[in-house]
Amino acid sequence: MLMHAMIKNKAEDEYGAQTPDQSYNPGYGRAVKPGLDLTHNVMLYLEDITVEFDGFRALNKLTLEIGVGELRCIIGPNGAGKTTMMDVITGKTRATAGQAFFGQSIDLSKLSEAQIAAAGVGRKFQRPTVFERHTVFENLELALKCRKSVWPTLLAKLNGAQHDQIHATLDLLRLTELATRAAGLLSHGQKQWLEIGMLLVQDPMLLLLDEPVAGMTDAETERTAELFNKLRGKHSLVVVEHDMDFVQSIALDGKVTVLCEGSVLAEGKMKDIQADPRVIEVYLGR
Repeated sequence: MLMHAMIKNKAEDEYGAQTPDQSYNPGYGRAVKPGLDLTHNVMLYLEDITVEFDGFRALNKLTLEIGVGELRCIIGPNGAGKTTMMDVITGKTRATAGQAFFGQSIDLSKLSEAQIAAAGVGRKFQRPTVFERHTVFENLELALKCRKSVWPTLLAKLNGAQHDQIHATLDLLRLTELATRAAGLLSHGQKQWLEIGMLLVQDPMLLLLDEPVAGMTDAETERTAELFNKLRGKHSLVVVEHDMDFVQSIALDGKVTVLCEGSVLAEGKMKDIQADPRVIEVYLGR
């Protein structure tokens, strides 16, 4: 039986505590995407996902559930399957076995990468990818216009609501004063924030973030934690990260999942994960 058919109302109690920062109020709101059924307050279901490459199991019956508005940190040693998991969610890699659902009704295995993105799944890779010759504002404008068919909208002027959305995103990212600066002149951390903003203007329900603070200064890392804590509740976030201080600052009382050899080794609050002898042996103790 599918996991999504077995989720009960307890999910609302489990994930409902992650309320958004009320100071974050961008123009794009939180309207549920057409066709996305969040009846049981769960955004993502992975059930017994297995991925094999020439006999090697990158994922081994991985089961994971992400709540609506939840911020989930995923940690684990190199080769644990974290990137492959994101590849499966976004359609870059097809699972050998198992099921992946976005909400109750969207079977991710039946969609292309573009269709999954359009459904409301955004992914940020570790290395920032921005249009370096364009300004910060123009990067957000291009990302916003690419929500629809590209060529007709790239030539169109922004309307008032779109301007408000971009300015709200700039304010959220603390990049308002740099709106007219070429993206190539930004610091590494600022480029990371800009790329996150380029995802946000496309209005994703689920954000996948791969090592977002790698290469950042301490101050940039702290500001990124503040940003993610503002986004929790407004979006569901899956954050893959090795910086344990950063994970501690965003995990709060939420769940942390530890992957090892393609499956879930442990899951729970950060304090419990840090005290788990299995996690210490394979990861934290290294």
